Amino acid sequence: MLLAIDTGNTNTLFAIHDGETWVVEWRIETNDARTADEYAVWLYHLMMMQGLKFSDINGCIISTVVPQALFHMRNLARRHLDVEPMIVGETGVELGAKVTLANPKEVGADRLVNAVGAHNKYEGPLILVDSGTATTFDIICGNGDFEGGIIAPGINLSLRALHDAAAKLPRIAIKKPDNVIGRGTVEAMQSGIFWGYIALIDGLIDKIKTEDNRNFTVIGTGGVASLFAGASKRIDHYDAHLTIDGLLQIWRMNTKENR
Repeated sequence: MLLAIDTGNTNTLFAIHDGETWVVEWRIETNDARTADEYAVWLYHLMMMQGLKFSDINGCIISTVVPQALFHMRNLARRHLDVEPMIVGETGVELGAKVTLANPKEVGADRLVNAVGAHNKYEGPLILVDSGTATTFDIICGNGDFEGGIIAPGINLSLRALHDAAAKLPRIAIKKPDNVIGRGTVEAMQSGIFWGYIALIDGLIDKIKTEDNRNFTVIGTGGVASLFAGASKRIDHYDAHLTIDGLLQIWRMNTKENR
């Protein structure tokens, strides 16, 4: 079985693939001070609840945008799983596509993994909208090359900033409000956040298509992307597994193994 680990700025996703399908997924808050031993205890008990053991894992691939966390993730794989992890972005790990930017190293591993996953599943050219700590819009050409994109603040980051900067504004949950015009503070905030982000997403996609008139397919992914289902008029598909499918594709590409 393959263990895929995707460490984002907010959460870290652990997913196990048995060669045919993703059998289980878990998320934990990203904390670059959490040690390999702490991860091991947490993971051991979750796997045990699913009838799985560390010895079932014979491969591991890691993608991270938090460099400080990589040391602990690598040690988790080496010391507790007894496997040498494949690290996206390290020398020798092929992605099957290139980054056509002046400085390719500027592009985060998560965006590259998404590009690989999307190119393997959908016909290009593509616009990938990833709603996480940041909301990113990435342009993938028909042959899978990464051409650039847009980075905007994520929806949860904006919510936190609104609460932290305005003393009387409460923390609120993200939800689609019944009306655009809020009749109270919470409803007004929910409308501004939800419909504001729909306008951000659809507006930037329109701007991209105006600047580049190719026939793009638009894919939505990320932790809160499902909230926009049916609300955004520009997103064609929602794909919650885009990142881990990209990790699986990179693993198979580099090992020639179907697991």
